[in-house]
Amino acid sequence: MSAYEDSMDQLPEPTDTHDIPTSHGSIRVYEWATDQNRGDTPILLIPGRATGAPMWVDNLENLVGERRVLAFDALGDSGRSQQTVPFDSFADQAHPIDEVVSELAPEGVHLMGHSFGGAVASAYAHQYPHRTVTLTLLDPAFTLGTPSPDMLWWAMVVSLPGLPEAWRETALERVGGAEINSEEVRGDPVTRLVTAASAHYQAALPQPSPLTDDQLDRLEMPVYVALASRDSMAGGPPALQRAESLAQSTVKIWPNTTHSLPMQAAGDLEEELLFFFEDHDR
Repeated sequence: MSAYEDSMDQLPEPTDTHDIPTSHGSIRVYEWATDQNRGDTPILLIPGRATGAPMWVDNLENLVGERRVLAFDALGDSGRSQQTVPFDSFADQAHPIDEVVSELAPEGVHLMGHSFGGAVASAYAHQYPHRTVTLTLLDPAFTLGTPSPDMLWWAMVVSLPGLPEAWRETALERVGGAEINSEEVRGDPVTRLVTAASAHYQAALPQPSPLTDDQLDRLEMPVYVALASRDSMAGGPPALQRAESLAQSTVKIWPNTTHSLPMQAAGDLEEELLFFFEDHDR
């Protein structure tokens, strides 16, 4: 939690902080809004594993000045949300998110998820299409396809309890695509958060599976898919083909990026997404 609070200090100051009671526990939601954009369709950010809202530190500065933004800590993962009821299936994670949307943005959201957050966002979108104005998937894991055996191995190693620190750092580097074994990077609050959460918090969440063809067909809203150019967790060429088969898809392979695409493409990514959201506002 020390690493979490240090990471939150790097974010723009939220205009509101909410603890929303849901059917599966209390969800901590941070909100950024101005008098000018408070009535706009907000962006709802769904984080990857072991990161929570602080993972968006590199992206928020460019988003909050333009649009209302909501970011939360996932139930059943490290952060300020408190799960009280287990999930029977992966798809169940969509229901408490809809309770948050019902409370804070009943007219709908621009939904954005990274990694496992992309899988959660997709589960929400095909169950609650009427509230998903657009769907953005940033190198989503177990959504359009299954990661390569190599990436699956390193992702499994990250979550193993009792690993020597050097082994865990190597696994995090392979999954995240960025070196963390330097003093400067190790001192970064978000890096400390991910390392601490991976080592000391064991999530007990259902494993996602790639969407079926029927579920993909239900994603009729505009969908933006950003894929990493190397060390992707999205599933390679088959995932690219499935993304391009969506009814209203915009698909881009971002050069010089890995699974840490939101951080590595920060700046250019938000500019492109803001145009995408504006084009498809209700």
